[in-house]
Amino acid sequence: MIENDSYKTISKLSKEVLYKDKNSKFYGYAFPVSTEEKVKFHIENLKKIHHGARHWCYAYRIGELESNLSFRANDDGEPNNSAGMPIYGQIQSFNLTNVLIVVVRYFGGTKLGVGGLISAYRTTAQMALETSSIISKTINVKYLIVFDYKHMNKVMRIIKERNLHIIHQTLELNCQITIAVRFRDAQSVFELFNAIHDIQIEILND
Repeated sequence: MIENDSYKTISKLSKEVLYKDKNSKFYGYAFPVSTEEKVKFHIENLKKIHHGARHWCYAYRIGELESNLSFRANDDGEPNNSAGMPIYGQIQSFNLTNVLIVVVRYFGGTKLGVGGLISAYRTTAQMALETSSIISKTINVKYLIVFDYKHMNKVMRIIKERNLHIIHQTLELNCQITIAVRFRDAQSVFELFNAIHDIQIEILND
């Protein structure tokens, strides 16, 4: 999924899409998410909007590195693996992470069978992602650098030479700068600052 230190996700909520099969209606939505709390929020909100629906099936994948990936697929009362996994398969097909897809079904009175359900949920998820704004993002590590003002030139030179992004800075007698470093460069940047006497650098967790 990850190429070097970048990944693909969506930038905003997709447009609502609608797929119909034998009078059943399937509404599809794709959301950018980074926490399970956000997943729960969006699902509960859709249940309020579509309170007359029969099923709210979904799948999500969260995380940027293979070591911290989490995912879930939920059939919400449909036959096993007929809804959640076909939805999740589209997340995999589009090579995305930090994304939630929800497909809301209104039952039309005619059973579609497992094959029909798989096709309907897969197609609706695909339609939702096709209307989404897909973007590439880099995986970054945040560092806090603490130093005396006399080291300002050394610190700023490294930041300029390595083209580092400053997130926040407090420049007084005791200076603090928070920087974002691409994952692939994180170790070498840490070593550069750590090698300078009287400069402290530490990783920040979100």
